[in-house]
Amino acid sequence: MIAPGLIISAPASGTGKTTLTLGLLAALRERGLTVHPFKSGPDYIDPGFHAAASGRASVNLDTWAMGAEMIGGLIGAADDADLILAEGSMGLFDGVISAGEHDNGSSASLAALTGWPVVLVLDTSGQAQSAAAVARGFAAMRPDVRLAGVVLNRVASPRHEAMLRAGMDEAGIPVLGALPRQKDIEMPSRHLGLVQAGEQADMPRILEAAGRFVADNVDLDRLLAVAGTTRIDGQDSAIAPPGQRIALAQDGAFSFVYPHQLDGWRRAGAEILPFSPLNDDAPDTRADICWLPGGYPELYAGPLAAAQTFRKGLVCFAETRPVHGECGGYMAMGEALIDKEGVRHQMAGLLGLVTSYETRKMHLGYRLATLTTDMPGHAAGTRLRGHEFHYSTILDQPDAPLAQVVDAGGAAVPETGSRRGHATGTFFHLIAEAQR
Repeated sequence: MIAPGLIISAPASGTGKTTLTLGLLAALRERGLTVHPFKSGPDYIDPGFHAAASGRASVNLDTWAMGAEMIGGLIGAADDADLILAEGSMGLFDGVISAGEHDNGSSASLAALTGWPVVLVLDTSGQAQSAAAVARGFAAMRPDVRLAGVVLNRVASPRHEAMLRAGMDEAGIPVLGALPRQKDIEMPSRHLGLVQAGEQADMPRILEAAGRFVADNVDLDRLLAVAGTTRIDGQDSAIAPPGQRIALAQDGAFSFVYPHQLDGWRRAGAEILPFSPLNDDAPDTRADICWLPGGYPELYAGPLAAAQTFRKGLVCFAETRPVHGECGGYMAMGEALIDKEGVRHQMAGLLGLVTSYETRKMHLGYRLATLTTDMPGHAAGTRLRGHEFHYSTILDQPDAPLAQVVDAGGAAVPETGSRRGHATGTFFHLIAEAQR
């Protein structure tokens, strides 16, 4: 039987969802409960923090990119848990304006699909009883989304808390906790979000502090009591592995890969052979496919340009077998990468792509790609759903396009990906094949 669940959401980004989620995972784990985390939407950084706090793998659940069957199948991994805790993305109702053939990817759409009630985190800075009007509006917005209660965040004083609670009582909104202002558990960030969990030596202290903070200021028993029955079931519909043996780049420059993708490959019987380009490793010659995930190649452009064994090994591999790159991996397969200082760094040269960070421009959003040629694991004509998020600019993209790509609203996207020989690459991160 699948555990009951809750979604931690908020009116907007930056309100305290991650702090509360990590604190709850740590505090409930300390109580001896098994809590299975999930992340609503395409964020690939938060699941690493969830795993560190809960001791269990966290995967993304995305109502735009995934069908209900796939989401249900992924939730099935929580069949031995006491509670499911899903962290939302952006604001509760924030999603894309889609072309109409799929859901909008919002946390509210996941709540409606799963039956999980919402715990709303409210940043109460600069307001008192008016916060209740915000909560009441969120409670009434969609009849198929149930608000279990609120956690008041950044509460200035006991008097401030009393005023907030009075407003919530009048509006009939349960208060599950009140978090005072504090800075002990702030985490460093950079241009694509938080610095990843594996890169933070201070992570154990941060999680311990978050657990204590939440346990002291949230009514954990009451929160557990409002969790809702999980009402979705599904089947295994994992992404097919691109090969039997997959050489996978994994280090600080190449770390963005969705957990459900790797898990699906393994469950399908594929063997993953990790290697580190930053350590100047070449892909394992026993592999029949090489996969370069996204990450931060722009932070390591110099070391990657100097990694002769990696670059020569990758070129040799691509003479006879497929090499595929996503976003940062795609850039590393190109001819050159220009860093934010304007310095040009030679990359592997498997593709003619030249990208630059000298003038930053954000590219963000869902992508629907129809392949115009084969790529590893997927034949021409296949429709793929993914997500793009980077700050690089294309200066040259001379190779044959890999796909016709549109955004969630159906508008054409110029980042079509590329193909040359056995080398392919995309700027979007693959999430699932389009089933609808």
